[in-house]
Amino acid sequence: MRMNKGNGLAIVLIVLGALMLFGKLTPLFGHLMGYLIPVLMIALGYYGIKRGNVTLGWIVLIIGIVSLMGKLAWMIGPIIAIGLIIFGISMLSNNRNSRRRY
Repeated sequence: MRMNKGNGLAIVLIVLGALMLFGKLTPLFGHLMGYLIPVLMIALGYYGIKRGNVTLGWIVLIIGIVSLMGKLAWMIGPIIAIGLIIFGISMLSNNRNSRRRY
């Protein structure tokens, strides 16, 4: 059997796919794939919009954004809390600065 230039990569991809299919690499790649697929969908949707397939691009982009938001939902609460704290501090500092001027 003669090996061409692209056969090595093809064999590696086949072995990785088979291991993932049988669940042997799930502890390593399962968590990563949960984030990678939505990010790839967002990139593919953006690419589709730029290439002129606007309807399908927007559909894929929106599905990717919604699924990524679902994966990152645990971060939304702390981010909102930090934003509220920063906004409250800025309101207090602006209120103090406006009193000094008058």
